[in-house]
Amino acid sequence: MRYSQDHKAQTYERIVKEASARFRRDGIAGTGLQPLMKALGLTHGGFYAHFASKQALVETALRDASAQMDQVTADAARSEAPVATLIDRYLSKAHRDHPEQGCPLPTIAAELGQRGEPSDIADGAVLSRLEMIAQNLSGDDSQAHASVILSALIGALVLSRSVKDAALSERILEDAKRVLKAGIDQQAGYPKKT
Repeated sequence: MRYSQDHKAQTYERIVKEASARFRRDGIAGTGLQPLMKALGLTHGGFYAHFASKQALVETALRDASAQMDQVTADAARSEAPVATLIDRYLSKAHRDHPEQGCPLPTIAAELGQRGEPSDIADGAVLSRLEMIAQNLSGDDSQAHASVILSALIGALVLSRSVKDAALSERILEDAKRVLKAGIDQQAGYPKKT
């Protein structure tokens, strides 16, 4: 039976959305093509009607996840305190507890590096966050401070997800938020622009 182009496009989008969520939740290596396709009610062989390889799907799904995070970053940029808003949203319980809906970097950045397959999409995701943060900081070293803030956000989120103790996980998020925002508010090297 032949399917319409619309059906094929819808199936493609379903695969991308599911893969995007699974890669963020389980990582690239932890996401098998067969279970992915089965979860969608599709056959493993049908995957190749849409993608040439798993790597092609990784790039597409990473682009999708990054676009979702771009929207969160853009929303924060429109707030009264852009960097503080981004910090609060990034280090939230919801982001910690639902990696499938959040930033792909905490789950897959190390994996991409370990596989020796860095991604241009990851570059774009990092650069867009750094740009937004740096644009909302003052001082000659705003680029360096943006790198430190983004690194701290990703690191704190990874740590908070990795510990079993719920109180410790919460403390990691809250401590990171407090220290990062204090640095902005008290002009401790990376004050917010006025």
